Amino acid sequence: MSGGGPASGRRRALHPLRQTAGVLWLWALWVLLWGTPSAVVVVGGLLVSLAVTFAFRLPPVAHRAALRPVLLAVLVLRLLADLVVSAVDVAVAAVRLGPRARAAVVEVPLAADSDLMVTGTAVLTTMTPGNLVLEIDRDRRLLYVHLLPVSGPAAARRRRQDLRATEREVVHALGPADAPHPEDGDRPEDPARPDNGKETP
Repeated sequence: MSGGGPASGRRRALHPLRQTAGVLWLWALWVLLWGTPSAVVVVGGLLVSLAVTFAFRLPPVAHRAALRPVLLAVLVLRLLADLVVSAVDVAVAAVRLGPRARAAVVEVPLAADSDLMVTGTAVLTTMTPGNLVLEIDRDRRLLYVHLLPVSGPAAARRRRQDLRATEREVVHALGPADAPHPEDGDRPEDPARPDNGKETP
């Protein structure tokens, strides 16, 4: 006698789709982290993604993510624009100021409580020249990001808002419909640490 009903049949049908989604997500992260989509990186990333997905049986994430192609394309275009603008800013600061270029460490509250959204936000943040994620406080949903160059406290606050905008676009492109967004007011703007945005020499 065969067990299970329509629900179990749907779960079996969705299983390959979830595995495929996991492979594609890991593959995309691999290529983004390397930053240079050469043949070796692309092929190697696919092989690593397949090995990780089928060897370690990653937990399903399909019910916590919803791919929206148009918004994902907008996210990619914004990332490319940020790469160009940030690379120019860092290069100009390096030429004009050298070691005198000012930096800051800011505390960025996250609205989404999802490992997938937090990881996507951290990866895209670190990919942008001049940004480096120093720490992810998963329990308190905070990112600590080193910024360079920063002309002063006002510039640090603007960069902090840009980082929150990055999370918002990640959630819009990949998050479920009921995912909280930074503009929803569910996280306070006030920093949890007194040195938030404090400039460092």
